Amino acid sequence: MSSDNPKRALYSHFAAVARLLASEHRLELLELLAQGEHPVERLVQRTGLPFANVSQHLQQLRKGGLVAGRRDGKNIIYSLQDGPITEAVVALRNLAAHNIGAVQEIIDAYFTDPDELEPITTAELRMRMESDSVTVLDVRPADEFSAGHLPGAINIEPGELEARLSELPTTREIVAYCRGPYCILSQEAVAALRARGYVVRRMAQGFPEWKAVGYPIKAG
Repeated sequence: MSSDNPKRALYSHFAAVARLLASEHRLELLELLAQGEHPVERLVQRTGLPFANVSQHLQQLRKGGLVAGRRDGKNIIYSLQDGPITEAVVALRNLAAHNIGAVQEIIDAYFTDPDELEPITTAELRMRMESDSVTVLDVRPADEFSAGHLPGAINIEPGELEARLSELPTTREIVAYCRGPYCILSQEAVAALRARGYVVRRMAQGFPEWKAVGYPIKAG
């Protein structure tokens, strides 16, 4: 680091972090790791990317201080490092949505509810949970649910909804959530449940955003 221009030295480090985030695949991996730790094989399965590509991206993220890895037998288990990583990704997401028209067009076309039942904010959901006036539905895979979830949430993946409808109440509102605001799992669950007459909404964000603001979570 040059002592002649410490501000520029700092900016070079900021730019290095920005370069790490300048990949749609690394952003997707960070979203998955924000749910909990994963072995490489599971990340390959969830992203559909080749094993070599996932390993390379993880090594870059690890070298840049955004993820950590631990050995478990022959496997390496990856997780997010401590720090405001989720907040940084959310800020990037918001900046793109505000300044790039094509981003907002995609959001409007694919991630905006077509009726009056707008997504519920994390703050509103927490108040509803405290008053016990809502049922919370986590539609992520079971391993992500076990790593951490909203207190009292029921874990049902979209493919299991038909067989487990009896676990959901028909007399009060259901709020579904998954990995983040652009996770299609909660959208699929909401559509399927509405078609069966349930009153259901999405949480506007996802589990990582809930956790990032310090709201209570449970594991197991």
